[in-house]
Amino acid sequence: MRMHLLVEHVLRTAEEQGLWLPHDTIIVAVSGGPDSVALLHIMHEISQHHMPLNLICAHVHHGFRVESDEEALLVENLAASLGIPFVMEAIDVPAYMKESGKGTQEAARDKRYEFLIKTAVNYDARSIALAHHADDQAETVLLHLLRGSGPSGLVGMKFNRTIKNVELIRPLLRIYKTDLIDVCESESLVYAIDPSNLQTKYRRNEIRLDILPYLGQYNGQITQGLNQLSSVMTAEDDYVEQATEKVYHELVRKVDERFTFSVSSFSGIHVALQRRLIKLILNYMSVDSELTDYNKIETLRDGISQKAPSTWSRDLGGGFVCIREYDVVTFQPKPLMQRVRYTYQLNAVVPELMVSEIGKILRMVVHLREQTSWSPLKGHEAVFDSDLLSFPLTLRCRQDGDTMKVMGLNGSKKVKDILMDDKIPPSLRAHIPMILDGNNQIIWIPGIRRSIHAPVSQHTTSILHMSLEDA
Repeated sequence: MRMHLLVEHVLRTAEEQGLWLPHDTIIVAVSGGPDSVALLHIMHEISQHHMPLNLICAHVHHGFRVESDEEALLVENLAASLGIPFVMEAIDVPAYMKESGKGTQEAARDKRYEFLIKTAVNYDARSIALAHHADDQAETVLLHLLRGSGPSGLVGMKFNRTIKNVELIRPLLRIYKTDLIDVCESESLVYAIDPSNLQTKYRRNEIRLDILPYLGQYNGQITQGLNQLSSVMTAEDDYVEQATEKVYHELVRKVDERFTFSVSSFSGIHVALQRRLIKLILNYMSVDSELTDYNKIETLRDGISQKAPSTWSRDLGGGFVCIREYDVVTFQPKPLMQRVRYTYQLNAVVPELMVSEIGKILRMVVHLREQTSWSPLKGHEAVFDSDLLSFPLTLRCRQDGDTMKVMGLNGSKKVKDILMDDKIPPSLRAHIPMILDGNNQIIWIPGIRRSIHAPVSQHTTSILHMSLEDA
């Protein structure tokens, strides 16, 4: 393929994918191989004759091979011949491998991107142009398929992706390597050959050198087929992502670092959206992608979808947790396991008592019965015969073993069982106070139950009205 045809192809791709705008500064990553050499020439041709772009040639000196010095010089001379500024950095991959425990390929990739992003920031560049091509895409899709990836993995590499406020762009993603080598040969472009690309000890090389040729015996168009799969999955993945965003805004309530939704609303959406919604929330929480594989997400989905009311907590790793409390599911940072403890003693009726530990205010008013006309009481209100109450009253947190003589029931019942029967989420139970009389008997659990003590009757002359409200 001739240079002008590749340039036209890249221009169409750039316009379709929105890869750049006039006068953008673009860092072009050039290793010295035929792919990146062709990329630099194509970008230079575009910047000179089609759209004004400011190009910076960036090269990483890995220092792994004796040829590294020659490759660095080759790229530097290439940039000079085109009048493009050249930036290089030598990176110590072995030291980073020892520090991080990562393998050669992953460690080199990390340090390479670190340098490219730093260079982009230094030059105030909008993007970094990478030389990944259609054969790389096919290898990526197959690699993800072998790892058991879902639809998002079958998308492969995207034309543009933002990382640390810098766009990674791949203008050659629809061009095959043979076309890039052909243009290098036809234009007499000098490039280097990396012999490590022929070593099958690396998984990607193994896919390129062994697995794809083997599959090619059954489908001579295997590389093109994998690229078509990527293209189809890109569109469908985008569609499902948009649907998931819509569902997220309809179902999920975010308060601070807590993401909450109801089990009933979750159960009403398609299984595909259930999985995506969980992944989206975990992404918003910045949970490490290694902690969100299929099995973990499916385990969460199954637990959330259980029809029988249940409460459970699942550690997501990385300091995050998912909690189900009956019909409410919450994703949040792991809470500190510390019970709030407080005790307030009231020797007489007080208009207001601020309970700062739980963000509530207790209000108390005494009325003469004949001067009072009552509307139905709300859940946070209760009335008592003030003459039958023994003071001092105590407002305190719940304690182990608490019991209460519930109005309408014979005998006493454990407060723990009362809260469970009413399906009060465990995370809220610590915020529900107990109010006791002077005989140390629980007379009221605000919003939950009232005891048999000091009931208002036809003989009552004065009524104590209490309410517990948000501060």
